[in-house]
Amino acid sequence: MGIFDKIKEKLSHEFIDIIEWLDYTDDTICHRFERYQNEIKNNAKLIVREGQTAVFLNEGQLADVFGPGTYTLNTKNLPILTTLKGWKYGFDSPFKAEVYFVNTHLFTDEKWGTKNPITLNDERFGLVEIRAFGTYAFKISDPGKFIIDIVGTDNNFTNYEINEHLKSLIATRFTDTVGEANLPIELYAANTTELSDTCREVMKPEFQTVGISLEKFYIENVSMPEDLKKEIFEYSRIDKLDLDKLTKFKTAKAIEAAAQNEGGTAGAGMGMGMGFVLAQQMGGMMQPQMQQQQAMPQQQAVGGPPPVPQAVQYYYAVDGNQRGPVGFEQLRSLFAGRTVNKDTLVWKAGMQSWQPLQEVEELKAFLGGNTPPPLPNS
Repeated sequence: MGIFDKIKEKLSHEFIDIIEWLDYTDDTICHRFERYQNEIKNNAKLIVREGQTAVFLNEGQLADVFGPGTYTLNTKNLPILTTLKGWKYGFDSPFKAEVYFVNTHLFTDEKWGTKNPITLNDERFGLVEIRAFGTYAFKISDPGKFIIDIVGTDNNFTNYEINEHLKSLIATRFTDTVGEANLPIELYAANTTELSDTCREVMKPEFQTVGISLEKFYIENVSMPEDLKKEIFEYSRIDKLDLDKLTKFKTAKAIEAAAQNEGGTAGAGMGMGMGFVLAQQMGGMMQPQMQQQQAMPQQQAVGGPPPVPQAVQYYYAVDGNQRGPVGFEQLRSLFAGRTVNKDTLVWKAGMQSWQPLQEVEELKAFLGGNTPPPLPNS
């Protein structure tokens, strides 16, 4: 033993220890108090500040835990350590023990996120992928368990070291939670508050098993591919808007786009085709009014109000499934929007069997194939 070691040992036996720790960082969770040969003398002073807990370990075994306050270390306030050491009549000589100071304040604004996309099975859109990220806050609720299970012999444990473990835990539990929720895909982005609360309740027991309390958990954003976003927005609009009005609106927009297209004949042909479809739609809307005007003189001659016309309802088949019923104008809109075509099977009351649309007399007007007879003397 060198001369300096002898001096240091002599001083350690002559002065009463003061055991304390001042944290000058924002990220240290646990700090081991370093002292000469880990020796603590009888009547040493222990100072534990607010937001701290002091944990004593004896040969790797949890001995005592002290909350905020000032303590004189002796057999009276070291009951567990006294039992471990077997001191029956007090002690005067130094004893060896490791002292860990644990930060118990709230660690906030910790980041989390899904490293890989989460695959969900949506009833309308099939298999889709989403990502999520946000923040969480935690604090140490059981310092003794935290040191034994997580810290080990690390003399300066930071939140960066525990964050990697916690983020993996969060990503796993988040995936399980959203998978079991079975929500429509568009609701994940619209209900982040409710989903955050649910995830927090699911994750809290996992955190508590290692002495950590999950205080807050926030989902800041749920993202998905752009093409899926557009499809969801389109679906929501169709669900809210009248299908007939939507088809007419799209037809008008297509005509406008074709008119601005510089593609020459192809653009002109498209414009003429869409214009013809729009003309058919307008003609179909005006036809019932013209028929009503033609029938008015006869009704006036007979006297009394005219009978209320019964609207014809049509059923149609798409991908082997029966759809409908829809009215004449709705079916015309479906034809213009290419949901149905000339070969689509349709049926109405009075028909013995399903027939292609092009063979139903009143629906032939959809095809635009009627041509006038040649002029006389031509």
